[in-house]
Amino acid sequence: MQIKTLNAANLFFPNPKFELVYFEAIANSIDAGATEIFIENVIDPSKGSKSIEVEISDNGLGFNDKNFQKFSNLLEVESEDHNGFGRLVFLKYFDDVDIVSVFSGGKREFRFNKDFKDECLLSEAENESSNTSLRFFNYNRGRIKSYETISPASLRVSILRHFFPILYEKKIKRQDLKISFSQKRVEPDGKILNVEEEQLDVASLDDLKKAEFPATGLDLLNTLEILYSIKKVKNDTSIITSICSDGRAIQLSLINKSQLPSGYELIFVVYSDFFTGRSNFSRQHLEMSDYETRTLKSILVEKLSKILVEEIPEIQIHNEKTVSFFLEHYPHLSGYFDRNSIGLIEKSRVIEDAQKKFFAAQREILEADSINQERYEKSIEISSRLLTEYILYRTLIINKLKEFDDTNSEAEIHNTIVPMKKVLQNERISEHIFFNNAWLLDDKYMNFRTILSDCDLKRLAGELEIVDNEFKTEKRPDITIIFSSDIDSSPKVDVVVVELKKLGLSLAKKEEVVSQLRQRARKLVLHYPGKIQRMWFYGIVDFDDEFKRSLLEDQFIELYSSGNLFYKEFPIMPSLQNRTHTVPTGIFVMDYQAFIHDAEARNKTFLEILKSGFGEFAQH
Repeated sequence: MQIKTLNAANLFFPNPKFELVYFEAIANSIDAGATEIFIENVIDPSKGSKSIEVEISDNGLGFNDKNFQKFSNLLEVESEDHNGFGRLVFLKYFDDVDIVSVFSGGKREFRFNKDFKDECLLSEAENESSNTSLRFFNYNRGRIKSYETISPASLRVSILRHFFPILYEKKIKRQDLKISFSQKRVEPDGKILNVEEEQLDVASLDDLKKAEFPATGLDLLNTLEILYSIKKVKNDTSIITSICSDGRAIQLSLINKSQLPSGYELIFVVYSDFFTGRSNFSRQHLEMSDYETRTLKSILVEKLSKILVEEIPEIQIHNEKTVSFFLEHYPHLSGYFDRNSIGLIEKSRVIEDAQKKFFAAQREILEADSINQERYEKSIEISSRLLTEYILYRTLIINKLKEFDDTNSEAEIHNTIVPMKKVLQNERISEHIFFNNAWLLDDKYMNFRTILSDCDLKRLAGELEIVDNEFKTEKRPDITIIFSSDIDSSPKVDVVVVELKKLGLSLAKKEEVVSQLRQRARKLVLHYPGKIQRMWFYGIVDFDDEFKRSLLEDQFIELYSSGNLFYKEFPIMPSLQNRTHTVPTGIFVMDYQAFIHDAEARNKTFLEILKSGFGEFAQH
């Protein structure tokens, strides 16, 4: 060779895979017209880091003078689908390769290594048919941790993938080619055992279907042709998706196993003159621009997706269910879901991508310098989507409350509605919109000025800006909501007081809720109708027949609700000194079914209205 062999090997193959040694040898055998190729791995653990030797032989034309000259001169090729230096990869794994070749007219023997000088030993062949044998030895990559990637089974798969275009062409032309694989192991006593054997026969390859379409966006003159096979198998799903370039199949990742039902074998090979001369030095990658790569993948994903839906009905059924799931659980993202994903729709990825698109649309509107008609309409759409997202969050809270039973504490219920020990102010509503769930009582209570959760009456007095010794107590209403028609300027306020009880309490404990509400009312009526213009008192407690009878005996009135809801107006005395001047004060007592289901009905109505507005977005 006219170039320093080892330097050239390092230049063209800086970090090749071990399989490339086999690929290059097989490519040479196929070029030589071989109909039989034998691959044999011999593993001898006693040799340490040099434990592996490989022999690859074939019945091809052999190294005649012309072929030997090409081998000896780098970059000398006869067609553009060859690069002229593939054999250099041998030296990236083995220091030496002994080659013995019988050809028409003689026998040639030589050793290929870093010191190769185009020298060989010529002799006469004694009635031997043409054949070539390459023995790879003196492994130079250190100790091998695993032989799995070069086992006969693994090699059969990788060689089928790499050479599929050539192998299938031979099948179509009825040309013979069998590749036999064996792996042997040298035992400590010197015996050689056959560990594993495999065979690949092009005649046994499945017939492929064909689909052809324009290479739109890539090349105006060329078309893309897909040869494919899809069949049901008992084994795990396997996928070959590759591009035929310069006679080799270059893998292109388009489909993951997770995107397919189990038990299918898929082969997709894409052909086009557009790919001629596009493979890199090692024949492992296509040399295309980022734009060409993106465009190619986009075209193929669209076409392969249609093929998969036609050939595997399970995909269509699954995807229709998944789309329905998206529209039901994520209606605010309608129109942002990727409908062109290949195979089975991956929920997590599609949802994540839709969220990113939604956030990008929000950012575009928020960062706009001015609002034209188009942006105005877009802002309305995005606002509707954001509101829908919030309504969906409320659905999760409702579902969580539905799961509570008598094993859950009062604190767990309380914290789900409004976290305990919190004081929430309306001017900072965005900070607590996703943990303030006062809307469960009524959506009008979201127009609050202040919410006090498990705070004593002294704090309530401070919020009402009143000075009263009656409020100097450690008693704490569970939830107190202060609101008014004008949050900023109204001198008078409305007050809502809520008392909660855990599920599964005794009758006496349940009856306490009415007593507690009356106690809170006695404090507040002192400032009615001066500072406080209206008051509401709610008790939320578990119902049973005994408690229901107790309320009826106390002359509570049963109101219409999806659960149990009772009401009574109590004459509350501001003080003993003013016992004749009572203030009529209404107290509501409801069970958790009424509390939850009434909120659910309101929430569902909002959601249905919003979802109906997304029909146009979803169609786009």
